[in-house]
Amino acid sequence: MSGVALTVTVPQPHAPFSSLSNPSSTSSISRSWSTAIHFDLATCFRHMGLYSFRFRASFRRRNPILNAASSSAGAVELGFREIQEKCCKWQWNGHSINYLVLHPPQPRSSNPPLLLVHGFGASIAHWRRNIMILAESQTVYAIDLLGFGASEKPAGFAYTMEKWAQLILDFLYEIVGKPTVLIGNSVGSLACVIAASESTNGLVRGLVLLNCAGGMNNKAIVDDWRIKLLLPLLWLFDFLMKQRGIASSIFERFKQRDNLRNILLSVYGNKESVDEDLLQIIKEPADEEGALDAFISIVTGPPGPNPVQLLPRISLPILVLWGNQDPFTPLDGPVGKYFASLPSQQPNVSFCILEGVGHCPHDDRPDLVHEKLIPWLASLSHLPTTTTSS
Repeated sequence: MSGVALTVTVPQPHAPFSSLSNPSSTSSISRSWSTAIHFDLATCFRHMGLYSFRFRASFRRRNPILNAASSSAGAVELGFREIQEKCCKWQWNGHSINYLVLHPPQPRSSNPPLLLVHGFGASIAHWRRNIMILAESQTVYAIDLLGFGASEKPAGFAYTMEKWAQLILDFLYEIVGKPTVLIGNSVGSLACVIAASESTNGLVRGLVLLNCAGGMNNKAIVDDWRIKLLLPLLWLFDFLMKQRGIASSIFERFKQRDNLRNILLSVYGNKESVDEDLLQIIKEPADEEGALDAFISIVTGPPGPNPVQLLPRISLPILVLWGNQDPFTPLDGPVGKYFASLPSQQPNVSFCILEGVGHCPHDDRPDLVHEKLIPWLASLSHLPTTTTSS
């Protein structure tokens, strides 16, 4: 099979399609696709805006309950292995779901519990720099969505945003049992938005959205001229990813440590946050059974509900934090612009820009996130409970 040359030249836009090596130049994609996959994967993903595919941390030993005072004394960051050792298992629709719970030293009934929901390809461990700080005053739950982290990756499962949202709602009902603040990043944010819009039992107390995604994959961002320009390339990518041999070759290339590091460096604003633990969090589970199937299903599946249609239905308190150096959901893209405009349309929404921060603010610059998040949570405990939908 001969290679097919794909060349797209666009004026210099925001980060997803900009040249990282020469930001003042125009951006050009020219790659040869064949059965041998003759292209540079990291560069291709950067140009396509698909480099936020972070993979799953693998958790083995579980202890049911962790108290903030009993963890590493004085630590503000949980180690990767420490998180592994403290996780629990929960059965959801016949599938094993991994989660962590950490209680504050002095619980206060007025402080609602928190549920942390990771982004695409990440896991509980991606909240390593937040869990201890947040658990000083509130009970913190964190969950591995189905197909990620140490949660099951069932063969042949069709992943959708709606199924992840239902998992969150069932977790609140069966495990937490109290009105809870949902805190999500990327597609985890979108899953939280969908869950809040569908909640009917009052178990969602508020939302914190960190660089919320517009869909499960790039097919959702149809209003961005940059995505429209690259749609033929995205369709070809979908077609190639559905050919298992090609998908496996791409996946193996993607898992290489140097490629992962380069992709993460392009996603994070603070390059020092891209450390060995982060590489391990993402890389280790990529070798697990079911990881390739999950990757293919998520990348090629339906994008899911659009937050633009969902958020007007939600009257809960909402805090939106947005890293302004996000190359995946840029602030000047349709999703970023929509969220930035929300406070003028909905009084329940607060929006804050985090300067110099990328797509994963909680791990990129946790100090800036905590500076905004902790006072907002404190004020939330004094507000009357509101209904989910208006």
